[in-house]
Amino acid sequence: MAGMAVNAIPVYLARCAGYDRAAVASLVEEMAGPLGLASSYAGRTVILKPNLISASASSLACTDAGFIAGVALWFLDHGARVRIGDSPAFGTAVRALRQHGITAALRGLAVEPVEFVTPVPTVLPCGCAVDLAAEGLDCDLLVNLPKIKAHNQMYVTLAVKNIFGLVIGMRKAMLHMREGGRGGRFVAAIVDLLDLLPPHLAIADGIVAMHRDGPLNGEALALGCVAASGNSIALDTALLSLLELDPSRSPLWREAARRGLAGSRLADLVYPAVPPAAFAGAGFSAPAELNGIRFDPFRFLRGMVRRFVLALHPQL
Repeated sequence: MAGMAVNAIPVYLARCAGYDRAAVASLVEEMAGPLGLASSYAGRTVILKPNLISASASSLACTDAGFIAGVALWFLDHGARVRIGDSPAFGTAVRALRQHGITAALRGLAVEPVEFVTPVPTVLPCGCAVDLAAEGLDCDLLVNLPKIKAHNQMYVTLAVKNIFGLVIGMRKAMLHMREGGRGGRFVAAIVDLLDLLPPHLAIADGIVAMHRDGPLNGEALALGCVAASGNSIALDTALLSLLELDPSRSPLWREAARRGLAGSRLADLVYPAVPPAAFAGAGFSAPAELNGIRFDPFRFLRGMVRRFVLALHPQL
């Protein structure tokens, strides 16, 4: 990487044909040097934050079990104490982990599941009040594991959107209701979250992406891609290019670009392995029309009732 610009941000793009955990761990090893990962994580706590959504979602809509297990294996092999958690909109992370085969994939690995339930009341720079999960912030390294997929409100959901999972449970729906119609404050709130994170790394699961619709009911696309960076905005910028999508249609990318945030300029990124053009013609399709961000009151109340029922009957 001789001649790299001083402020260049590395984004590691690689081909990966399947979800064998040893192959995924090997790929993380290849990324480690170019992305500046430590040679040892002994004595350090690493939190894996996949995209779980809910136990009732299709497994295609969630970060793949084998992918998660491969990343966990690499960090365990390097001495880390590894925990995994999320705050699904409905139900619990433990139930989602079990339902989507992640608990089974992690069997034999010393990975501790954790629920994101302890609120840290926070007022963001945009003025939004949120409750963040203390469990997701209390670590030496947060490893963001998004699924590459279409989204009918956000165009695509990638690394930056997956950070929204640090907002606890139904507070996410409340933020949709409260801020979704206020001239972009909902989008600004998600981008604001990036400044509150502990040291973090994003590794995106695009081996089998979900396109055409989302975040729940899209179609499978064998993209064969794993992408990683220490800068979630840079990872999203690179992936929008890789997917041959117009970045200006992504509300989150537009907000990052408006602020001039590091990683929002394609020209500032470098690729230690392969460039986005290596995936040209993959055929990823994002929604042509986006829905409004604000949930309608009926949908919000229905979600509240559903969450209450699941709290009373977690076996459902």
